[in-house]
Amino acid sequence: MIGLLYDVHGNLAALDAVLEDARSLGVGRWIVGGDVALFGPEPAGAVARLRDLAGASWLRGNTDRWLVEEPEPGWEPGIAARSALGDAVADELGALPFEVSEGDVLYVHASTVDDLRSFLPEPAESEGELLDAVPGGVRRLVFGHTHLPFRREARGIELVNPGSVGFPFDGDPRAAWAAVHDDGGVEHRRVAYDHEASAAAVLERFGDHAWTRVMAERLRTARPAGL
Repeated sequence: MIGLLYDVHGNLAALDAVLEDARSLGVGRWIVGGDVALFGPEPAGAVARLRDLAGASWLRGNTDRWLVEEPEPGWEPGIAARSALGDAVADELGALPFEVSEGDVLYVHASTVDDLRSFLPEPAESEGELLDAVPGGVRRLVFGHTHLPFRREARGIELVNPGSVGFPFDGDPRAAWAAVHDDGGVEHRRVAYDHEASAAAVLERFGDHAWTRVMAERLRTARPAGL
């Protein structure tokens, strides 16, 4: 059984709750789908916990890339995360592969086009371009990025978003992940944890700033409040 762990975002409490749930099912392999450290209260702790997982394949998300390619000069969340992680770990996350391929299953962070454009629960007008870029022979595309768990088919491709472990955006604050059973079936799962404590921990760890207030609000509401 494979555990799909996407968008942890440095939320160690949520990750620990998910790992306990996953082990109760007998998960033996893992896909770590990017965005593992930035924005949450415990970037280094989350990375360390994920590194303890045997049989894990990692790929890079946009916020992992932003640890080495700042979206703007002096970007405060990136500076804070690099300081918490250390330069060596931050650089390693930024150098992770873009995708992981296993037979007719392809794992990416957002899409095969780039790490920022992705699929939504309902088809969007721009979806055709994303589907055109999926390599031939891929029957299941697994991705995260939008923090919205869903599964549907398009052009014969099964699209699977496990949702976000650390920062769900569907109004449900429980941590989201998915299990791929030995028969290939995908099971979306939610796990309760103390999300209010994680919200408070962001402010306690990194101080009262515009970005930390936004992240705390996201954790409390499970909605994508903007910066």
